[in-house]
Amino acid sequence: MTEDRLMTIREMCDVFDVTPRTLRFYESKELLFPIREGQKRLFTKRDRARLKLILRGKRFGFSLEEIRQLLDLYHMGDQQQTQLRRTYEIAQDRLSDMEKQRDELNAAIDELKEQMKWGEKMITSLTQPQRAAE
Repeated sequence: MTEDRLMTIREMCDVFDVTPRTLRFYESKELLFPIREGQKRLFTKRDRARLKLILRGKRFGFSLEEIRQLLDLYHMGDQQQTQLRRTYEIAQDRLSDMEKQRDELNAAIDELKEQMKWGEKMITSLTQPQRAAE
């Protein structure tokens, strides 16, 4: 694929494994700016780069507003220093949140396993007297 080639909505869906609805949603939120030819949308190299960053940000749990702010910082004219710093700050916060969620989930899993062990013992103790009576 030529780097500067325009892509149709179908090609974008195939390449990025998204739905047309997703692309239209990001366009409505002014995160993507495809060229409009009647009903046809044509996506540029810039749109592809932006979509890649949007999807990565969503995967890491960034809000659409955070993603918008980061994308808007690209054109600051400082070789993306501001964008990189802000991305790093948001990523640090997000990583902290994810680690906290993981720790809470691990604690819940451990507690559930303990409850299941107790339940297994109770089931075993309730079924053994019946076997002895048989």
